[in-house]
Amino acid sequence: MPGFELFGEEERKHINDVMETGIIMRYGFDGPRKGIFKSVELEKKITETFGCSYAQLASSGTAALTTAMAALNIGYGDEIIMPAFTFVASFEAVLSVGAIPVLVDIDETLTLNPVAVRAAITPKTKCVMPVHMCGSMADLDALKAICKEHNLILIEDACQAIGGTYKGKALGTIGDAGTFSFDFVKTITCGEGGVVMTNNKDVYIKCDGYTDHGHDHLGVDRGADLHPFIGYNYRISELHAALGLAQIGKLDKILSIQKNNNLILKSYLEQIPEVTFRSVPDAEGDSYSFISWFLPTEALMQAAIEELKEQGILAGNFYWFNNNWHYIKKWQHLKEVHTLNNISNEQKAALLKLQTQDFSASDAIMSRCISTAISLAWTEDQIHDKGAKMAAAIKKAISK
Repeated sequence: MPGFELFGEEERKHINDVMETGIIMRYGFDGPRKGIFKSVELEKKITETFGCSYAQLASSGTAALTTAMAALNIGYGDEIIMPAFTFVASFEAVLSVGAIPVLVDIDETLTLNPVAVRAAITPKTKCVMPVHMCGSMADLDALKAICKEHNLILIEDACQAIGGTYKGKALGTIGDAGTFSFDFVKTITCGEGGVVMTNNKDVYIKCDGYTDHGHDHLGVDRGADLHPFIGYNYRISELHAALGLAQIGKLDKILSIQKNNNLILKSYLEQIPEVTFRSVPDAEGDSYSFISWFLPTEALMQAAIEELKEQGILAGNFYWFNNNWHYIKKWQHLKEVHTLNNISNEQKAALLKLQTQDFSASDAIMSRCISTAISLAWTEDQIHDKGAKMAAAIKKAISK
């Protein structure tokens, strides 16, 4: 990752197809667009590639999550259980529909701990939302069992796990709905964009309307469409869809390169006895976009970070514990309720409660973890050089 590392003639061709018609909006203008419907093509390609029945494109992964929640009737006062390690968009989407984010601990999968999920269920719980972070998956069997037992909705935030699978099924297609992000740094990119995937026709129809002001899209004249419900403008443009259409055609190549580069680099880290790796519930389903590795203590990891920095090779190694986009430790704006608009009293109380909630179990994991991003552009010589330098720096830090 990311897919932009493989930009080429395919992307230019699909974008030029759109520019030759001048129609960059996904709906309407059927005559001038001369049969060019890149969004429709990409949605069809997504269903074929990932094995879901329906796909609805949106303007971002965040918009896709919001759309999925609305389509599944999640809203005011409903609690959604989600992990303390994610991207800020996950809880932003929850808040946007009036629901309450209930953050719980992760385990060494770097995703939801099923034990923590079960302990967090209340009469207001409506949904469990695993976030498949850094290319690998949550324990979906355990989470599905919990959802079935308590009659809860399962939404997969698979925005960081495009191409990953779980027991033969694509991540994002296993729950009641799932989402991908196609932003600039994702495995395949539209520049900006996202998608809701589902096998439920009713959910799809609602997503289709919700992303376009509630239009039912049943007529031949957009201006005559009916509006069965209120929606919003979460549309993707034809230019963004065109870029994604080129990228999805490269997915197999991207995943193959990621796996090759990941395994070579990992072979250097595996030689260090103190280094361990994240737990992957289905090793065959890893997308190989990151290597997430641990040292035994936070102190050793801090020493390794300093040595990697000293050697000039820290770039691409993400220490999420001190990252203000991805881990609750630095989400002061969430815990102190820094919103521009008023939110419900229930939401406010739940967020303030996060200031005193115990996340020590997650801290113990995240403080010892680095995720190393895998580049598609590395040559084999560069991978071996990077691996040797990383291993040397880690060993030096451990020996001090």
